[in-house]
Amino acid sequence: MSTLTAAAPGAAVVGDPARLRRALGAFATGVTVVTVGGASPRGMTANSFTSVSLDPALVLVCVGNDAVMNRALAESDTFAVSVLGAGQEDVARHFADRSRPMGAEQFEAVDWLPGRATDAPLIAGAAAHFECVRWGAYDGGDHTIRVGRVTTLDDLPDRDPLVFHRGRFRQLAAQAQGGAA
Repeated sequence: MSTLTAAAPGAAVVGDPARLRRALGAFATGVTVVTVGGASPRGMTANSFTSVSLDPALVLVCVGNDAVMNRALAESDTFAVSVLGAGQEDVARHFADRSRPMGAEQFEAVDWLPGRATDAPLIAGAAAHFECVRWGAYDGGDHTIRVGRVTTLDDLPDRDPLVFHRGRFRQLAAQAQGGAA
């Protein structure tokens, strides 16, 4: 058995945004599209999504304070989250592109269906959908932490998620049959 040692305290300067981003990229995340409905629907790619509580069912997403989506979420009582599936990298890139059209026109490039509870667009073929009612918003530095109470959900248990790791989209590796996990 080998002995591992930690880096000496102070070895990394936290004030270096590029290095911080690179280190945070070591944590693999799923990829989602957060949406709001209404007269001017909006979507945004986000990988800062997680569960908060099972009872009540709460999830959160972190949105940049300067993002159009942050204002849209502040003005809406509901929102939805589509967990993208493997092979939906083009959808993730579309909703990450700041030059995409505003309003309903941005959804013309993707297959979607209206949310049952929120009327927010849900991305077709996603691994899971969550429709939420706004629960709270919290200061998170240059982001706002948006928490929602899940009202409806749907998932495709056989659909692998799209993953983001070290600045690249990835897919889960297939497990060999009969092998150990």
